[in-house]
Amino acid sequence: MANKLRKSSGFTLIEVMVVIVILAVLAAMIVPKVMGRPDEARVVAAKQDIGAIMSALKLYRLDNRRYPTAEQGLDALVKKPGVAPIPDNWKSYLDKMPVDPWGNPYQYLNPGINSEIDVMSWGADGKAGGEGVDADIGSWML
Repeated sequence: MANKLRKSSGFTLIEVMVVIVILAVLAAMIVPKVMGRPDEARVVAAKQDIGAIMSALKLYRLDNRRYPTAEQGLDALVKKPGVAPIPDNWKSYLDKMPVDPWGNPYQYLNPGINSEIDVMSWGADGKAGGEGVDADIGSWML
């Protein structure tokens, strides 16, 4: 009787191997779908940052009757520009200038190519153009 009890108290090597194979098959199906998520999240974060920068730029324009010049750049939202035209009614519009999710500064064009002003990220590759995660993300896309 003790012999029968001892044989049924554990898993055989084959049972363990079957479970490992099932887990490997499930991982092979799920991992490729999940691996693209960080890139998608970075694109969404860049779009949200650009939206916040655009809102700050619109407030700057309401207060100062114009957008910052290309020379003043986006830093005009964080500290008062020292380059003409000096804004009369400047306030702090952002606590700090964000960098894009890939660690690069956001680009600012005044006048813009796609609208009056453009704010953009060059994407994962940090260069103009590209496809997929390397594609540019701009204010005109929001």
